[in-house]
Amino acid sequence: RSGDGGRAHDLSQEGKRHQAKQDQLDDQAAEWIFRENNKDQPRGTIDLHGLYVREALEQVEKAISGGQRAGLDELRIITGKGNHSVNRQAKIKPAVAEMMDKYNLSAEIDPHNSGVLVVDLQGRQMGGRTRDAGGLVDRMGGDKDDCVIM
Repeated sequence: RSGDGGRAHDLSQEGKRHQAKQDQLDDQAAEWIFRENNKDQPRGTIDLHGLYVREALEQVEKAISGGQRAGLDELRIITGKGNHSVNRQAKIKPAVAEMMDKYNLSAEIDPHNSGVLVVDLQGRQMGGRTRDAGGLVDRMGGDKDDCVIM
């Protein structure tokens, strides 16, 4: 039995339009969430709560670029601890740590709040390791025998 190719094409195009609209609305929602969560944050601090990993990384890239252009020494990134993630397994913090490694930026966990990463935007040494996100990863897992999935 032969199908209706024209109808199938029309439905495919309609599906693509719906997907494009959904993507646009998702992007708008992420921007709104980010703006609302950050309207009272001090300069040099961003809060990524409520965002998916992809959305969070886009905001981190913008903040790093903007912070470096503005001459900021550091960027404080509120990633959270993963308490709202499936199985309480952090997703944003390890993704941001990986990004810092990619950009060769030094990052440390805030000693007063493990849900905050402090990124050195000027390339100076932080803590015991120079420009190395590996040290951050070392400290993320807590007990050295714990498994930390990145």
